[in-house]
Amino acid sequence: MLSNRENQRVPDVTFRTREGGEWKDVTTRELFGGRTVVVFALPGAFTPTCSASHLPRYEELVPAFRSAGVDEVVCISVNDGFIMEAWRRDQNIEHVRLIADGNGDFSRQMGMLVDKRDLGFGERSWRYSMLVRDGVIEKMFIEPEVAGDPYEVSDADTMLRYVAPARSTANVVVFSKTGCPHCARAKSLLDAEGMPFHEIEISTAGGLGALRAVSGAVTVPQVFIDGVHVGSADDLERHVAKARSQAAGSREIEPPDHAA
Repeated sequence: MLSNRENQRVPDVTFRTREGGEWKDVTTRELFGGRTVVVFALPGAFTPTCSASHLPRYEELVPAFRSAGVDEVVCISVNDGFIMEAWRRDQNIEHVRLIADGNGDFSRQMGMLVDKRDLGFGERSWRYSMLVRDGVIEKMFIEPEVAGDPYEVSDADTMLRYVAPARSTANVVVFSKTGCPHCARAKSLLDAEGMPFHEIEISTAGGLGALRAVSGAVTVPQVFIDGVHVGSADDLERHVAKARSQAAGSREIEPPDHAA
C-alpha cells in the first residue's frame, strides 16, 4: 500500500548527488526549508515515459510554475548521481533540478519505494508528484496501484491546475521573426502569463510557407492557442485581457464557504 503523506513533513535525508560535474550533498532542509517546491518522482532516468513525457513537460512548464509562486521544480529518481547528471545533459534540461535518491532513502521513508525486480530494476520509486511548502507536503498526486507503470495524475499539467487553477496550460505556438518588436511584446506577455510557447521563426526553411498555410497571414507575430488562431500581439493582449476578466467574474460569483 502506497503512502499518502499530505500534511506531513518530508523525510529528513541527505541526497548524494552531482551538479556541474561535482559531488554535492543536498539535504531536504536545504531543498524545502522556507520554499515552495513542486516534486515529481519517477521510476528511472532514460526510461521511455520518463524521457518522452514526464520530465520534458515539467521542464516546459517551469515558467508557469514560477509565475504561480513555486520556487523550484525537482525531479527525484532512485538512480545514482552520474546517471541523473547524464540524463539532464541528454534531455537538455535547464530548469528542472534533478536529484538522485541513489540509496532510495527518501523514497523508502516517503512510502513510495516499490519492487521492480521483474524488470531488473531492483527497488525504485513509484510515480507521483507533490507540492511542498516549507517542508510540509500540501498535496500529493499518486499514480494508481495497478500493474505496469501508470501515468495518469502525476503529470505537470495536473499539478499546475492544482497550484494555479486559473493558469493556462494551453498549447501555444508563436510565429515570429528575429528583431521584430511586436514579436518580443507578444512573447513577453506570454511569459508574464506563465504560458509556455513553441516559437517558429519564419526565416527558417518553410517557416513563411507554414505561416501562410495555417493563417493566410504574412505578418508577424501570429499566435495560435490550442490550434485556434488568436492573431497579432494586439489580438493576444485583447485575448489575455478577456480571459482575465472572465476569471475575475467567476471568482466574484463563487458563493462563500459558509453558504448553504
